[in-house]
Amino acid sequence: MDHPIALEIAATAARLIVEEGQDWGAAKRRAVRELGLPARTPLPGNEVVEDAVREHIALFCADTQPFELQTLRALALQWMQRLDAFHPYLCGAVWYGTATRLSDIQLALFCDDPKAAEIALINQGVDYQVGQVAGLHGKGVDVLGLDVRCDALGGFVGVHLMIYDHDDLRGALRPDVRGRAPRGDAQAVRRLMQAGEAATNETARLR
Repeated sequence: MDHPIALEIAATAARLIVEEGQDWGAAKRRAVRELGLPARTPLPGNEVVEDAVREHIALFCADTQPFELQTLRALALQWMQRLDAFHPYLCGAVWYGTATRLSDIQLALFCDDPKAAEIALINQGVDYQVGQVAGLHGKGVDVLGLDVRCDALGGFVGVHLMIYDHDDLRGALRPDVRGRAPRGDAQAVRRLMQAGEAATNETARLR
């Protein structure tokens, strides 16, 4: 059983993630400060925070989050289709279903040539920024950041394209610590959207 302090940190971090769009790591550190705990207080694992995020969404965002999640998945699918040549896989909160309107879309691209995705964006007239994030196994990978207009959400959505070598694809599909697929291709995203639409329709029918 998780320590009560860890659960309290997770609950506070979940609020920051859902209501402010905070990065999970930053949210956990800020939660420690907001709770007045020592800076070296052990942080809860992402699985504990994920459970807290789901609980927060169920309590405070149940009426809005399903639409926001479906919209983000639809937008992700559009970009997966545009970047189909690079074997795109959706990951992160939009894949796992914990995303809200403040969440970014994370796509993993698997390329034979690491610069090919950049060339494709340039050819499509897409502005992007280059950075680096921790990728598979904690190793640093290049990430291309886009700001994409989403009229359905009334603003811009961050889209992050993480650039991997094509040979990394097999290892990228190993189940996570909870036995789930950590990312999915376009077909898997379509299945999630169909399931989400069915759940929404069923909820509407029961009201």
